[in-house]
Amino acid sequence: MAETANPLSKYYRQPSIYIKLPTGGKYYGADAFTPTETGEVPILPMTARDELLFKTPDAMMNGQATVDVIKSCVPNFKDPWQMTNYDTDAVLIGIRIATYGEIMDITYRTPVTNNEVTQSVNLPALLERLAKKEIVDSFKTNAGFTVSVKPLTYKKLTAIQQAQFEQEKIYSAVSNSSMTEVQKSEQFVKSYYTLNTINFDMLVESIGKIITPDGIEVTNEKQIREFIDNADSKIVNDFQNELGKIRTQFQIPPLEVKATEDEIKDGVPARYQIPITFDNSNFFV
Repeated sequence: MAETANPLSKYYRQPSIYIKLPTGGKYYGADAFTPTETGEVPILPMTARDELLFKTPDAMMNGQATVDVIKSCVPNFKDPWQMTNYDTDAVLIGIRIATYGEIMDITYRTPVTNNEVTQSVNLPALLERLAKKEIVDSFKTNAGFTVSVKPLTYKKLTAIQQAQFEQEKIYSAVSNSSMTEVQKSEQFVKSYYTLNTINFDMLVESIGKIITPDGIEVTNEKQIREFIDNADSKIVNDFQNELGKIRTQFQIPPLEVKATEDEIKDGVPARYQIPITFDNSNFFV
């Protein structure tokens, strides 16, 4: 017998908004993302199951909760682990709008007086600012190298953040332990070496191609790694500085705040900036 259609199906969630990805899907293969004819991606509101995922600490720590929610709310992303860091904030803002509406309140403390203040943020305005940005994915260094940049995937960023978090825990545990100063020093050196390796790997994996000053193209990752490992520190520092700028180009800009007359009298600057951080403890509650 044919299965009877669920009479509740007409009440299932539907896309609440459509957004344009900052990348336009440029960096994704067919296994990661399904593009649309209009270039706009439908966003569905979260389900109750999705909300529960953000209350599971282990799933939050390893990124699985975020990946599962993106799969649920943005079906065009077949493999959210491959989502680039350029698109992450835009996608999460879209899910937030679809689920809770266009306004999000953030709480911060004022400079000098340290008073707690709540400010409303217009999320569609942030999305619009992100959509207007043009991707910068190459740069030229002072030494004449031209570098093409590969955006980091969500999977790689999560792995890096986990490793950094683990090293911070180790550092804190060692600092508060009963080890001798010599033992602590040895552990700190190991931890520093591990963090240095993490940063080195992130630098290498962000480089897709290097064109030398004399016009030779290098795309082999092993050769790029050898070059970064043996080049003059000034050259590598130039690479790191430029890559740092590119990685943050699609992060949400800080909120510009104008102090009240009473706050100014108390010593608060007339204008100041508040970083907008979308951590899951306040973003999806």
